[in-house]
Amino acid sequence: MKFVLERGQGLVEYSLVLVLIAVVVILAIGLLGTSVNGLFNTINTKISGTI
Repeated sequence: MKFVLERGQGLVEYSLVLVLIAVVVILAIGLLGTSVNGLFNTINTKISGTI
């Protein structure tokens, strides 16, 4: 029975790590997405002004 409990515990730990990684990726995309969007808007404005 001890083996089954350890196996289940390992699965829970891997799940928690995956959730943590997913949260970090979502936050990074959110922060970088805003910066990249601002950069593209600036480039678009400068290109539109020269044409």
